[in-house]
Amino acid sequence: MNISKHEQRVLHELALGGAIHHERGEGGKIRAITCYTRDGYVLSDCTLDVFMRLRKRRFIRSQNGQPYRVSRQGIKAVRAQLNQR
Repeated sequence: MNISKHEQRVLHELALGGAIHHERGEGGKIRAITCYTRDGYVLSDCTLDVFMRLRKRRFIRSQNGQPYRVSRQGIKAVRAQLNQR
């Protein structure tokens, strides 16, 4: 499956233990998101557009209003990358 560079980066960080925190606005729609890595840093590549594409493809999911995390499909879709620390 074709995944853009930004989607790949976000999925990789989520697979390592990150999470996407969301805010809902009027009508229950998501209006703002913030993607955190497992170390607590904010990932700037995660925009609302990238988030919607990942959610539409079911690569990320949320349970009981918790932050969004990578799903099993997302783990299968992400390519292995070296952790550049």
